[in-house]
Amino acid sequence: MADFELIENLPFKTSQTVGAKARIGLVVLASDYTIEDEFRALLAQLNDPGIALFHARIANTPNITPQTLAAMGPAITETAQRLLPDDHLDVLAYGCTSASMVLGPDAVAAMLKQAKPESAVSNPALAAFAALNAFGARRVAVLTPYRDDVNIAIRKSMMAQGFEVPVLGSFNEEMDPVVATIDADSMKAAVARLVEGRQLDAVFVSCTSLRLMHIINDLEAETGLPVTSSNHAMAWHCLRLAGLKDEISGYGSLFRLGLSR
Repeated sequence: MADFELIENLPFKTSQTVGAKARIGLVVLASDYTIEDEFRALLAQLNDPGIALFHARIANTPNITPQTLAAMGPAITETAQRLLPDDHLDVLAYGCTSASMVLGPDAVAAMLKQAKPESAVSNPALAAFAALNAFGARRVAVLTPYRDDVNIAIRKSMMAQGFEVPVLGSFNEEMDPVVATIDADSMKAAVARLVEGRQLDAVFVSCTSLRLMHIINDLEAETGLPVTSSNHAMAWHCLRLAGLKDEISGYGSLFRLGLSR
């Protein structure tokens, strides 16, 4: 039998590399195909290993209705607690626009705070409001994939924040996997129809499943208006809440702005 020696308590040093500058935690819908890819593509533009993204999936049904959205509420805090348990996150975000509007953006923020009291918190509704305020926008065209009762909640929530929504367009698609496949040309055509002949300050495209970040520059050029989406606004909001002021080219005018106070 070979000799064996166990050497314990070897000396070591530590250094924080992953997340040394900012740690962002993201609660993602189980049915979402898009948000992680869009966040990581944008963060890759910064080329900074000190900015780290961590995500956990929350159970949900891919059929989006007010009832299925509200049903996620009890699981938000529990899911968020799985992100680096007993360790620090600079920002903690929940990735569902329609549920944030249905449950209430501030209520969702409170659920996240229960999981990580020391973290700044975001969700797509809070992020969209912050982005529109940074634009100085009041009259906003809104594009969604949602059915009518969800659209009513979106418009009501935005109006409660002081925004006017003179036009709202929808693809009326309830299934998240289908929403994730809506192509860029369809979204460009929809936005063009919404803004035509109207006095507007900005465009907001609502839904974390819609893959839009890569055409933000095109939409702004075509409409002459500032444009943001759920993932676009929330990525910006998370970076700004983490104290990062980097400008990112190729992702529209929002990434040249800071948070309004």
